[in-house]
Amino acid sequence: MNWTDERVETLRKLWAEGLSASQIAAQLGGVSRNAVIGKVHRLKLSSRGRATAAPARQKKATPASGGGKSVSRAASVSRSVTTSIGATALQQQFDAEPVARHYLRPVENVVVPISRRLQLVQLNERTCKWPNGDPLSEDFHFCGNDSAESGPYCTYHAKIAFQPASERRRSR
Repeated sequence: MNWTDERVETLRKLWAEGLSASQIAAQLGGVSRNAVIGKVHRLKLSSRGRATAAPARQKKATPASGGGKSVSRAASVSRSVTTSIGATALQQQFDAEPVARHYLRPVENVVVPISRRLQLVQLNERTCKWPNGDPLSEDFHFCGNDSAESGPYCTYHAKIAFQPASERRRSR
């Protein structure tokens, strides 16, 4: 679909009248809503915000000469709209700088276990399988302390690995 001068002028006219991109696409035919939005942005047409209050009606003076032309309804209604330039649909306005909040878990009853420094072949179903170090280095080992029956880690490493959902949400 090519944007001919005639179609561009029709787009400008319908956009100025306040029609939505979908309505303009339907009237032009053979063009999608997204194509209309893209062309509006490329033409840098003013975007129209939504009215914050009910539209206020104002009477517009008609020419005294009586030319026989009636004033269109769109011209006789004044709307309170916000205008913006460019693509601002996803832009957010903030009053102040955000404050980073760090929630720390209480450090009650936390005992860091001394690692038994087991190798992979020394692990069994009752040992903690928490890896320590770089697997490619010779110093790599596993925690090896007694693990709980419900998982692969000791009590300390299980608290690190399995955080409650509420704490994961807070840390994001």
